[in-house]
Amino acid sequence: MDFPSTFPIWNQLNTLQQNRILGSLTTRKVRKGALIHNGSMDCTGLLLVKSGQLRAYLLSDEGREITIYRLFDMDMCLFSASCIMRSIQFEITIEAEKDTEFWIIPAKIYKSIMEESASVANYTNELMATRFSDVMWLMEQVMWKSLDKRVAAFLLEEASIEGTNELKITHETIANHLGSHREVITRMLRYFQSEGIVRLSRGTVVILDEKKLEKLQEA
Repeated sequence: MDFPSTFPIWNQLNTLQQNRILGSLTTRKVRKGALIHNGSMDCTGLLLVKSGQLRAYLLSDEGREITIYRLFDMDMCLFSASCIMRSIQFEITIEAEKDTEFWIIPAKIYKSIMEESASVANYTNELMATRFSDVMWLMEQVMWKSLDKRVAAFLLEEASIEGTNELKITHETIANHLGSHREVITRMLRYFQSEGIVRLSRGTVVILDEKKLEKLQEA
């Protein structure tokens, strides 16, 4: 997999624009847990995931985290270069959830091409709208859905991502994804266990009854 075949609007760029991107493009490989972008003051550039998994989250003044979206193969992150968008600043942190390889397009290069190309500008606006939709969806979940439904939905999503019902994940990690406290998540998971929905062990949550989780998230 190379960059031209992965970048969604590569064929809509002219040769000079393509060469400018390729001439400035860098590739990074990071280990799970690596911090890639930290807040609006860090204009990293646009990230395009080649392989792996990244997590974008917000961090409160009290140190609580909440995941706003995740990035998988061929996904692009625009908020890591929010400095190119006038009057828009996002205090977003991006870390690697798995060993990840990705390309970085420098913010200045992308901005200059965006100002020249209507196709790039339209694509950027569409990508920004998609991410705003992610944020709005998250706000709706936090405001209107009870925590048991959110935990159920998260466990089902995680099982789908990992392709297994045996999740190697800590209560602290779940709390960080959902913007909650570890102790609250632990109580919720213990309740799930008492209902025969999951089995808990150190660093592991095993889903025993997917149908009960599905009913719970839909209730």
